[in-house]
Amino acid sequence: MELEFEKEGERKRRKLDDDDEDEEVHPESRLESLPREIILDILSGLPISSLVQFKSVCRAWRMLARDPDLVNMHSTRMAERNPCLIFHCDYPIRNQLYFVELSACNDKKEKVKMFDVPFWSAMSEFDVVGSCNGLLCLSDALYNDALYIYNPFARKYQELPKSMQYLHQELVFGFGFHPTTMEYKVVKIIYYKNSDRCYRRTFRITNMNSEVQIFTLGSSTWRSMGKAAHHLLQGPSQVLVKGRLHWVTWPRRYKRRSIISFDLADEQFQEVPTPDCYTLNKRKYHLVVLGGCLAAAVYSNFGKLEIWVMREYGVKESWIKKFNIGSYVPRGFERNVNQSFKISKIISKGRFVRVLCLLQNGEILLEYKSRALVSYDPKSGKFKDLMFQGIPKWFQAIVHVGSLSWIDTSIDA
Repeated sequence: MELEFEKEGERKRRKLDDDDEDEEVHPESRLESLPREIILDILSGLPISSLVQFKSVCRAWRMLARDPDLVNMHSTRMAERNPCLIFHCDYPIRNQLYFVELSACNDKKEKVKMFDVPFWSAMSEFDVVGSCNGLLCLSDALYNDALYIYNPFARKYQELPKSMQYLHQELVFGFGFHPTTMEYKVVKIIYYKNSDRCYRRTFRITNMNSEVQIFTLGSSTWRSMGKAAHHLLQGPSQVLVKGRLHWVTWPRRYKRRSIISFDLADEQFQEVPTPDCYTLNKRKYHLVVLGGCLAAAVYSNFGKLEIWVMREYGVKESWIKKFNIGSYVPRGFERNVNQSFKISKIISKGRFVRVLCLLQNGEILLEYKSRALVSYDPKSGKFKDLMFQGIPKWFQAIVHVGSLSWIDTSIDA
């Protein structure tokens, strides 16, 4: 099934075909008359949805859109702009993915479009593990035994091999790319108990076993790395900085919270140094990437946030409290919520406010209670509700750099 913006490309192709009957000039001939470097410069600056439409016009343009130089140039330029947002919605019946391009954002005029997930029949309920270089990693939310790597714009996907399963297991995932090794890896941390009797609260804290499993895309099997030294909390979003994945440890009485990294090159866990203050040691927070730096958004009373940023990675003294965000209630929150939405796992896991990313204009993008998007201007202290036509009523927003990139190596059968 074609996506809506792909159909637009088909309509443009038919129009060009009609024009060609009169002009006797093919569209590819017009484009290919330009020098290659000019063609790549023009196409690499297109929004991802426009590039998808471009490759749908004719066979020659489709081949051009697959040019590795174009894909790399486009990915690099898109990473320097505002990202697009992918909305994961699990209400009312089936899981869906939507997207909107912030690079072309113009308030209410920008329309949210839906992806047709090609493997939905095999995995109808899923969680989004993370986004990296235009690729999404999705995990099975029902049976915890399936993982897919998926490029929603290129409409390519791969199912990863199954790995070892345990009774009463809880999973923590990570997905990322390391620029030195040039490899994509999926990290799967399993916490489990051998006993048939399992109480959820005690399971998380005491008498647990664990195993760390690694899968390198392009290989055929998972590798076991032994036990996990820390009990990690699955965060609301992927946190990948300098080729390292990051998680926060579970809160424990009389113990401070820690930030743990996993280097995708040497495959080692390490504790990230944090400042000697009560804020990051005891209070609840979630991790986020702001301006390429590791940051922690700390929850305060009444929906307020403190944002701490590590300006120089790995240097304890470089942590600073960079932003203070006051309390805010988005438009429409005063209305009563339909109780049937409580069946959504996304809603049940969401906090009141979550930091998504830093926009090009210096504003901070926020998600409120899985229902609203708001931008915050640190200079003026003002909030702005972002309204998009067709946005789901409930969602988890994922910051995503749209790309036609794919994995060069295929997974062995």
